[in-house]
Amino acid sequence: MSFLSSLFGTKSQASDKITILDKREYANAITGNKVLLVDVRTSGEFNSGHIKKAINIDLFNAANFQKSFEKLDKEKPVYLYCRSGARSQKAAKKLVGMGFSKIYDLKGGYMRWS
Repeated sequence: MSFLSSLFGTKSQASDKITILDKREYANAITGNKVLLVDVRTSGEFNSGHIKKAINIDLFNAANFQKSFEKLDKEKPVYLYCRSGARSQKAAKKLVGMGFSKIYDLKGGYMRWS
């Protein structure tokens, strides 16, 4: 990506399907709505604390990650988060590759949430 395209916001196909939300936007989107809320951290991290109603699908457990998301409706919005935002961005890109089209990621991850 060139400097000018990054400056003026040229989006890739993947970024058209991934929206990064700040804490307030994310909270508004998931509160009172039936959404698929996925924590992509390890089970140990998840058990140490997570957002209410989140399910844990560990990005680092590749076989389970793939299998778990293959069972889900690709047309429904998916809300992802991790510790700081790096893993959830990787997970979001994987989901785009699997055919998901409405992916929301928590900016700053669980560290910003708590």
